[in-house]
Amino acid sequence: MPTVADLAPRFAGLALENVTREFPNAPQHLVTGPGDIVPPRVHHPAFYGSYDWHSAVHMHWLLVRLLRRNRTEIDEAAVREVLDRHLTPEHLTTEAVYLRAHPTFERPYGWGWLLALAAECESAGGDGARWAGALRPAVTAVAELVEGWLAKATYPVRHGVHANSAFALGLVLDSAEPAGCAALAGVVSETARRWFGTDRDYPAAWEPSGQDFVSPALAEADLMRRVLTREEFAAWLSAFLPGLAHGEPQALLEPPIVSDRRDPHIGHLIGLALSRAAALWAIAAALPADDGRSPRLTAAAETQLKAALPQVIAGDFVSDHWLATFAVLALDAADPV
Repeated sequence: MPTVADLAPRFAGLALENVTREFPNAPQHLVTGPGDIVPPRVHHPAFYGSYDWHSAVHMHWLLVRLLRRNRTEIDEAAVREVLDRHLTPEHLTTEAVYLRAHPTFERPYGWGWLLALAAECESAGGDGARWAGALRPAVTAVAELVEGWLAKATYPVRHGVHANSAFALGLVLDSAEPAGCAALAGVVSETARRWFGTDRDYPAAWEPSGQDFVSPALAEADLMRRVLTREEFAAWLSAFLPGLAHGEPQALLEPPIVSDRRDPHIGHLIGLALSRAAALWAIAAALPADDGRSPRLTAAAETQLKAALPQVIAGDFVSDHWLATFAVLALDAADPV
């Protein structure tokens, strides 16, 4: 199986192409008058590319991630030039103003990725510290938005696309401390326990839905392994997905069928296989060493990744603008640093 290092040149080239490509673009902007009809980079001078805002954010995350871990395999100068051009204080202040003015914009998926980008910049050191500094106004805005949302959100969103609560909260938990908003971790952990702590007998056999790119069942389990002790999590998982020890439900563990990768919604299922693989490896690693479910979960993760990885780059913008990020999440989970 290839590693991130093997794929880094192609992934970096793809990310560079996408984050600087303004059109086609799918803005999520409420038009309240003629003055709101403007090019994407007016509202989003940093994250105007990659078809939509959240994809632009996580493709920037991918560039910083590759720069930090695989700089000898990529065009380092080209990556630094784009990051220097996009992640400026002026641009990120404009992004922060927009986030505050539109408090449900990209909730919660884009918020999670913004914090993940900031955390990756902090971890990169060197130029990363400068980019992280530029990101601070947007990070502060997102942290306040997350806290405000969780204070009033009675129920989680459990479907398998952008509004999924568990997947985004996992990103927030992983990123809060390095991104400079450590207080969020406690709020998120409490919310996760409140929302999901008593879940039992989840109907995972109903997955996947036709346009999922995350598994509601596995995203929830992946979140809970972050907030529970190893022993607590093993017991919780037994109640949540009692059939896992016997490979059930099979539909959750086998790769989804992708009948048309060029269809923007059906193509989500490629990402589903990748995010499933990442979650399965992480869940297996969180279980006690002698837990019999772990080998079955890691085998399923490898099967999902092998099915999806050849489809990550196909010269089709509708999926190429985002899938490489999810491939790196899966590959990192398979071989954690």
